[in-house]
Amino acid sequence: MVVNTTENSAAAEENVLRSPKFWLAPVILVGIVMGLLAWLYMGWILNPQDNIRNFPIAVVNQDEGATVPASPGSPSPSGEKENLGNTITTALLDNVPKSQVDLKQMDWATAQSEMSKGTVYGAIVIPSNFTTATGELAIAAAKGTPITKPTITVYTNPRAGSIPVALVQGITTPALAAVNTKVAAQLTAETNEQLKSAGAPALSGPGAYVLSEPITVSDVQFHPLPAGTGFGLSAFYYSLLLVLAGFTGATIVNSLVDGMLGYIPSEVGPKVVNRARVGLTRFQLLLVKWACVTFMATAISGLYVGVCTALGMSIPNMLLLWLYGVLAISAIGITAMSVMAAFGGIGLLINLIVFVILDLPSSGGTIPLEAEPRVYSVLSIFEPMRQVFLGVSSIIYFDAQSAAGLGRALLMTVIGLLIGVLFGLFVTRYYDRKGLDRTAAEPA
Repeated sequence: MVVNTTENSAAAEENVLRSPKFWLAPVILVGIVMGLLAWLYMGWILNPQDNIRNFPIAVVNQDEGATVPASPGSPSPSGEKENLGNTITTALLDNVPKSQVDLKQMDWATAQSEMSKGTVYGAIVIPSNFTTATGELAIAAAKGTPITKPTITVYTNPRAGSIPVALVQGITTPALAAVNTKVAAQLTAETNEQLKSAGAPALSGPGAYVLSEPITVSDVQFHPLPAGTGFGLSAFYYSLLLVLAGFTGATIVNSLVDGMLGYIPSEVGPKVVNRARVGLTRFQLLLVKWACVTFMATAISGLYVGVCTALGMSIPNMLLLWLYGVLAISAIGITAMSVMAAFGGIGLLINLIVFVILDLPSSGGTIPLEAEPRVYSVLSIFEPMRQVFLGVSSIIYFDAQSAAGLGRALLMTVIGLLIGVLFGLFVTRYYDRKGLDRTAAEPA
């Protein structure tokens, strides 16, 4: 019997096109991916202030205290030793929500060290002469003499990012306003009591106005960023470039190598080229693709450094940034290639979810993890871009200190590379032993 394959083929095509599954499948699949993307990304950026937890800010109390003489306007009428810095520190601890902010009491040297590593986002510093200056302010207000207000300095850490700077200011401003109100009430009451005892009228006019807000709060940037850092965003975008080079580069290399070795047709516009297939095992083919990815990583990392330098980006250690870029691109590209070798076409979707959809919001590169939903903190433990961002920001902003994230970045990137290599080796060798070569499947 002769079977009309042309008619059967046409009938099969017609049945496929009429099937609701044909039209619904892409909508459902894309809807799931894009819905996940929308939920993760918009949940990442919309309300960081509502997600704050364990946000690290240093409190540095350098106040040496003072024995304030019992004179009119003295905040300590009995002349005993007083330390307003301790009072303010306690007030700060009381006025900052403990569930949101982790106020760390430390000395100034430690605070500088922590901010230099990016592990603390800001510092509230009470100067050594604070009690003395406050006592002098009260006396000056009572006498109507020239006044210099005591100052508390809030240091922000721009190298930790622009969002952490805004969050530090948003946290410290109301807390210090509450402290100002408390100190104002204390100074005004004690000054009026002393004036009453001396038979003088109570504070009014300029003196009362000054004591209504006795503390000046000064905002200062700690180690301001140089030009060419994009307000602290250059490390994030450079990290994104490295991740995309690994993920996208692996995808491109995978298709090109398969086409050039005859495993899939090569299409350029209307032209389709079917090359003779090279007789490589899955394992051998994966080794070839890994070699291409490594060569690509070496070139692309150098290209990034060159382009960013030409654009004026601040790169204090070009050689180290290039070397780490080679490692990061290779690790991501080799792992992505192993996933595609294991799962075929669906591997591209898996890579998209792992290296893009889940990766960006868990990086902590724009909004700190302490101001994101907790799910991102969990993802940041293993997601590649978090590790890459720590390495890049350490190199660019924090003098390549291991404690600033470079140590963890190197360790986790190497671990990720090893996982990708071992997974690819295991899967391809298993497929080869089972005889599952890449021959074309018969039509269903």
